[in-house]
Amino acid sequence: MRDRVALITGASRGLGRALAEELNWRGWRLVVDQEVQAPEPRDLPPDELARILAVDAVAPLALAQRLLPRLEAAGGRLVNVTSDAAVEAYAGWGGYGAAKAALDQLSAVLAVEHPRVAVYAFDPGDMATALMQEAYPGEDVSGLPAPETVVPALMRLVEGSLPSGRYRAADLRPAAAATA
Repeated sequence: MRDRVALITGASRGLGRALAEELNWRGWRLVVDQEVQAPEPRDLPPDELARILAVDAVAPLALAQRLLPRLEAAGGRLVNVTSDAAVEAYAGWGGYGAAKAALDQLSAVLAVEHPRVAVYAFDPGDMATALMQEAYPGEDVSGLPAPETVVPALMRLVEGSLPSGRYRAADLRPAAAATA
């Protein structure tokens, strides 16, 4: 089992940390990146949008391009964490949403160009994370699901055999959990 390796960006908190803990417990070898990005301001200057696109779309593409030969050889999986902000408009989330929409499209194109790799855009849904709290200061986000509750849905992509595509955590939960 120790031959399975996962690269997780943003593993210092939230969903990235919860996923890293789960994979570590399952015996995976991990490569982690501690980079974390805060939400952007409401009045988004173009240079800030360029920075957000570089972090949330261009960097994941560059990393994927470097790893694709190994992923193809191993029949691996590439999971890009996206957001409903990629497909819905939210005030103050324009740059983040645009970057996640770009990441969705890049994931779809990579899946077509590299059919031996399962390429997923994974939308975890709203979670009680520091990022969400930073986006809504003064509001109580503790009623949202904890990142740990999303990991089982994510593991269906990591360990399953679903075709490449965009998946929402709510659609990947086991049937028993979905009816509870």
